[in-house]
Amino acid sequence: MSDHVEAVAAYLARQPVYDRRRRWLHAFLRGLVDTLSRGEITGLEHLPPAGGTILMMNHASAIDPVLCTRLVATRYVITMAKRETLRNPPIALFNALWGNFTVQRGLVDRSALHSTIELLRQGQMVLIAPEGTRNRAGLGPPRDGVAYVAARAEAWVVPVAVVGTDHWWQRLLTLRPARWRVHCGRAFRFRLPPGGKISRADRDRMMQEAMYQLALAMPPEYARYRGVYHDVAQATTTTLLFADAPPQAL
Repeated sequence: MSDHVEAVAAYLARQPVYDRRRRWLHAFLRGLVDTLSRGEITGLEHLPPAGGTILMMNHASAIDPVLCTRLVATRYVITMAKRETLRNPPIALFNALWGNFTVQRGLVDRSALHSTIELLRQGQMVLIAPEGTRNRAGLGPPRDGVAYVAARAEAWVVPVAVVGTDHWWQRLLTLRPARWRVHCGRAFRFRLPPGGKISRADRDRMMQEAMYQLALAMPPEYARYRGVYHDVAQATTTTLLFADAPPQAL
């Protein structure tokens, strides 16, 4: 067994321990966010109550993953965080206690991919920023990791738009409550090609359609966050199977 497979197996085996910690950390986090800020959450009806689920969020501010972790009262959100967060002691400590895992950007990180797939197969909810980095200018081209792991794990994908966090820290420093808004779009699965084998071209097409769903989840007054996906009239759904679609459409 390779080192990364052993490491992933050990990480997965610790999930019950992490869940016990997450119970009180979640309550603390929700209380802290609600004390320091004022937010609005909409679209929670699109979140599957159980089963492997990817929260696919845009990423404009360092606080975005915290808001998504605070988002769901009934499920715990596990974050795929960039490896660089280990250099920040408070964030590294929280990630270690909560049981988040890291990904090495710029490489094919097999350990992170394996961890994500197996967490989803266990029915967990995993938070991923498809662009792989923060993008204050609005949505940019994504990596294809979300399509790869979602297809392998047969997981739901929920686009989560986080807006209004641009000036989070500036407002806190002036002793004003920070403001934010989170909206969850329609849940979908990816439609696999005949035979189930997915080419790079397939993944690229899946991700383009998924990114337009993320753009559509952004309220019109925050259309500037849509970035290169601002023209939502170009959105197509040929590779997407929506949870709320009529049965005959599935």
